[in-house]
Amino acid sequence: MAARSIASLSLSFGLVSIPVKLYSATESSGTVKFNLLTKDGSRVKQQYVSEKDPSVVVPRAEMVKGYEFEKDRYVLFTPDELKAVEESSTHTIDIVAFIPEKAVDPIYYDKAYFIAPDKRGAKPYTLLRAAMRKSGRCALAKWAWKGKQYVVQVRAAEDGLVLQQLLYADEVRSLKDLEIEEIKPSDAEVQLALQLIDQISQDSYEPTQFVDEEKKRILEAIDAKIAGKQVVAVEERETAPGSGQIIDLTEMLRASLVRAGAGGAKRPAATRAPAAEVVTPLASKERKGVKRAAAKTTTAAPAAARLRK
Repeated sequence: MAARSIASLSLSFGLVSIPVKLYSATESSGTVKFNLLTKDGSRVKQQYVSEKDPSVVVPRAEMVKGYEFEKDRYVLFTPDELKAVEESSTHTIDIVAFIPEKAVDPIYYDKAYFIAPDKRGAKPYTLLRAAMRKSGRCALAKWAWKGKQYVVQVRAAEDGLVLQQLLYADEVRSLKDLEIEEIKPSDAEVQLALQLIDQISQDSYEPTQFVDEEKKRILEAIDAKIAGKQVVAVEERETAPGSGQIIDLTEMLRASLVRAGAGGAKRPAATRAPAAEVVTPLASKERKGVKRAAAKTTTAAPAAARLRK
């Protein structure tokens, strides 16, 4: 299925204006979603009620937005007033500076988009991408979109340009607030840790190397339920010593080196036991019902396939 652009914009580069199209770089359809139902399988409907009188259901048409400036005191805004103070969306991404590629800490990264050239935009688009790759710099830009102004990073990838929304400074917490205790490790411990790092090091990140095991288990459980089987919890294994135990860090590092060597370097190890397992069909007195359920769902696609649609 061909990708659909979500906006037609201009990328402003000095006096050059590059017509571009914006595409979402990620998909949110991978989440397994469950519906809230009554015990008889009927859907439930969410309603808003008055806090003063919970028996009164408030329809959306009668709701207004307000800001709480003191306890239980609100200043109210009409839709027109909110529209007047919101940032108007613009069709221009204004580049304000070029900085080194690694200058932005990834903790500031928010949603990512792809930028592709629109009609008559291929040449300046390719020029900007080539210049940024050669200079080792990315662009910082301002962009107003859907009532909010964003600071964004535009960086050159091998196949095109990526627009990365950035969080503002007041949206990111500081590690200093945690007051983490600093305990200096011994030289021997550092050396063992370096050996372990070297033993399981890789030269690059390969996204396809990793699978969402949690989602996989849920989808398998859904298919099992459709087939009339039960899903039961499995007791999870302890993977690390409890907080009350005394840990010999040196011995644990040595044991980790032995374990990594035995399992093969550069191979991610499973650290958790499965959360659930599928067992045999229901008891014999329910076997007839199970057969009907299985027959009804013989043409149903697996949950994973349905999720991708």
